Amino acid sequence: MTDTLLSPIALPAPPIDLLTGAALFLDFDGTLAPLADTPDAVVVDADLLATLTDLRDRLDGRLAIVSGRSVATLNDLGFGDFLLSGTHGLEFARPGEAVDTPPRLPAIDAVETAFNAFASDKPGVLVERKSISVGLHFRGAPQWEADAADLTKHLARQHGLTVQQGKMLYELRPGGADKGSAVRRLMQSAPMAGGIPVFIGDDVTDEEGFAVAVELGGAGILVGSPRPTLATFSLEQVAAVRHYLAQGTAG
Repeated sequence: MTDTLLSPIALPAPPIDLLTGAALFLDFDGTLAPLADTPDAVVVDADLLATLTDLRDRLDGRLAIVSGRSVATLNDLGFGDFLLSGTHGLEFARPGEAVDTPPRLPAIDAVETAFNAFASDKPGVLVERKSISVGLHFRGAPQWEADAADLTKHLARQHGLTVQQGKMLYELRPGGADKGSAVRRLMQSAPMAGGIPVFIGDDVTDEEGFAVAVELGGAGILVGSPRPTLATFSLEQVAAVRHYLAQGTAG
């Protein structure tokens, strides 16, 4: 994927009419909410939920949260009334229905034990337990990035797992899915089917989502500073995303 990314150029802001008829896919961390020092420090406020609810209704339900977070965590954050895909396309949930998720592999428990041992004497390094994956965060201790990378790659080879790199994060999870496959799957059925896919995200993990949205005739919107990307538009920061989405509820 990274070999096909475009050069880092300043992309134009998305026009508001891009939301007309859209099937809207939204990343969470770094897109709808600012990144925080720890995963559990992120808070979803009532204004954001109100904006997303209004926009979902205007789009006849065609709004989904597609996140690296587990569906369980997305529900805890207040997104239970929305169409959800969690853990990078491995989990799916519709409001009021059971989560479609693979079982937690014993290998993930083994990795979690190894991550905890690694973090035990390194203040600022955090282990995030998810439903079917586990993450190693080093935002609070960036000097351990190379060691975290080496450990993660070794454990991936040992246990046959997929490395998911994010911002100051390495995660190990089962393979076979990503945010692009999530978009493709959700576009095949109601309520997303028939809309024009628009994916908004900030991280390299969102590039697969951009790619599939563009392939299906839609667009990707990168949040943050210019970098190599497959997105076609950009917004500077979370506040700009929220302003843009609020504009989509007006009129």
